[in-house]
Amino acid sequence: MGGIQEIRTGWHCVLLMHVHVVLVTKFRHKVFTDAHLTRMEEIMRSVCADFEGELVEFNGEDNHVHLLVDFPPKIAATRLVNSLKCWSGPYFAGTVGGAPLSVVKRYIEQQNRPV
Repeated sequence: MGGIQEIRTGWHCVLLMHVHVVLVTKFRHKVFTDAHLTRMEEIMRSVCADFEGELVEFNGEDNHVHLLVDFPPKIAATRLVNSLKCWSGPYFAGTVGGAPLSVVKRYIEQQNRPV
């Protein structure tokens, strides 16, 4: 994939689809450490790859995580998110077509990651 600037091409289409996903802990309990987030990022990269997607950006704080995911249109966003959120009930998923990806990426990078 190569990052947020690359456009996917298929036999009959050209596309660029990203979703910003926010997953929170139950009751927003503060449970994550840097080690937890590092392992979650590895797992979520693998899940995205299984769906032919790419985890473009990942970061979080002690009670939630943010993901920026590039994925193909043949995959329903809800299927992808449900596979990513196995530990979390509620979630936010928003397409980022209206916002420049650099702004979303910068927002995710600026999360106060715990030590």
